[in-house]
Amino acid sequence: MKKMIKWVAAAAIVGLLAGCARTAPVTQVKSTVSAGHTEAQVRAAILKAGLSRQWVMSDAGPGIIKGRLQARDHVAEISIPYSATRYSINYVSSLNLMASGGQIHKSYNRWVQNLNQNIQLNLSAGAQL
Repeated sequence: MKKMIKWVAAAAIVGLLAGCARTAPVTQVKSTVSAGHTEAQVRAAILKAGLSRQWVMSDAGPGIIKGRLQARDHVAEISIPYSATRYSINYVSSLNLMASGGQIHKSYNRWVQNLNQNIQLNLSAGAQL
């Protein structure tokens, strides 16, 4: 009976530790833009979304925006290539986000998903950009 209790306790501890994992696979966003948008509108939607989410956005050449987010002592850098028909959000580098082997802190993924959601909302607003 004691062995059974030890095994159940060990399984419970392993389950708790697995549920508390702070890393996940790096999110890579690839999105198609609905017809009727210009490249300038897509660019404006990305910049507006970045501003609303406290990303520092800058042009890095034709059709590419670089983004940088600093939250306390964590830093994430992304690249957003875009056109009138699509855009993607690509991981570039990070600091203090436990990035290793294709894994990164869950906060990074949340930040990128929120940014993508705001870009989509801005594109759907269309004329207000």
